[in-house]
Amino acid sequence: MEKKVYFAGSIRGGRQDAGLYKRIIQYIQRGHVVLTEHVGDLSLSKTEAMQDRDTAIYEQDTAWLRESDLLIAECTTPSLGVGYELAYAEAHGKPVHIFYDASRTRLSAMLTGDKYFHIHPYRAEAEIYPVLDTLLDG
Repeated sequence: MEKKVYFAGSIRGGRQDAGLYKRIIQYIQRGHVVLTEHVGDLSLSKTEAMQDRDTAIYEQDTAWLRESDLLIAECTTPSLGVGYELAYAEAHGKPVHIFYDASRTRLSAMLTGDKYFHIHPYRAEAEIYPVLDTLLDG
């Protein structure tokens, strides 16, 4: 069954993992809908959003979160916005799966200590895709 996925990744917090986001999004899109495919847009600047657009971004993103079947986040690059999205998804009963490169970062205790979140550390990108297969199609 096709799922609606909210993919979360850093935008204003830094775009160094944008290529990875793009590859993950494309992988998910092979059989499911990614509501936030723009997160993988390599031309999206971390300063792209302007103050007058912030309300519209918030309203659209929270609507997508409510519409989604689950949230998949790549959290190697810390982001306040992604942290907010994770908490919002939890508050709305959406399953949350967090991926991060354990060789590059340590997650906040606010994430690892919350038993609601499903945490998936990896050391190589190739480790992500079999987990996604299980989450989405298993």
